[in-house]
Amino acid sequence: MIAVIDYDTGNTKSVGKALAHIGLEHVITADHAVIRSCDGLILPGVGAFARAMANIEERGLAVLVKELVSEGKPLLGICVGMQLLFDSSSEYGETSGLGLIPGAVVRLPPSNLKVPHIGWNQLHVKPATVFAPLDGENVYYVHSYYAKTDERYVVAKTDYGVQVPGIVQKQHVYGTQFHPEKSGDVGFKVLQYFKEVVVKCSSSQQSI
Repeated sequence: MIAVIDYDTGNTKSVGKALAHIGLEHVITADHAVIRSCDGLILPGVGAFARAMANIEERGLAVLVKELVSEGKPLLGICVGMQLLFDSSSEYGETSGLGLIPGAVVRLPPSNLKVPHIGWNQLHVKPATVFAPLDGENVYYVHSYYAKTDERYVVAKTDYGVQVPGIVQKQHVYGTQFHPEKSGDVGFKVLQYFKEVVVKCSSSQQSI
């Protein structure tokens, strides 16, 4: 069972529909007990980093998510949910994030490209990762800010004037700047890969 964490963000239902499409059992919830009982977590998100982080903290979800990650539960952050995985964001002033992956979220730099970055763009995926089959595929982005982090945590990039981390990972914590739930079959594959991670981690914990 996957917990799609509900903190009044805009894309929880669309994420839930995508999970249902691939046959992944899930629940959309902010209930701490229910979240604890699940095998993996998805942190969706649209809108501003500061408001999203405030909503999470008001519900006591920040502490809970960090606790469950420390216990080994896989987590996938989507769009703003991915940005929340980092140490901080400069959007509407400096705001602390969950600190699960080192790095900071900053605004896309001025260029001849439109900000926000809205639309389909190509992924360039590192080889020898679970996401390697997605190299060269196009996914759907909606964002004005991006993560600046060490290369070791970047699984895939997209070129948009700068190299935007499209997929990040630190151990069992994953994030996608793009929206898998809006990226068609490619997005479904991303969610399927996360499902496989959850199953693997759950099986490992049960065998201990």
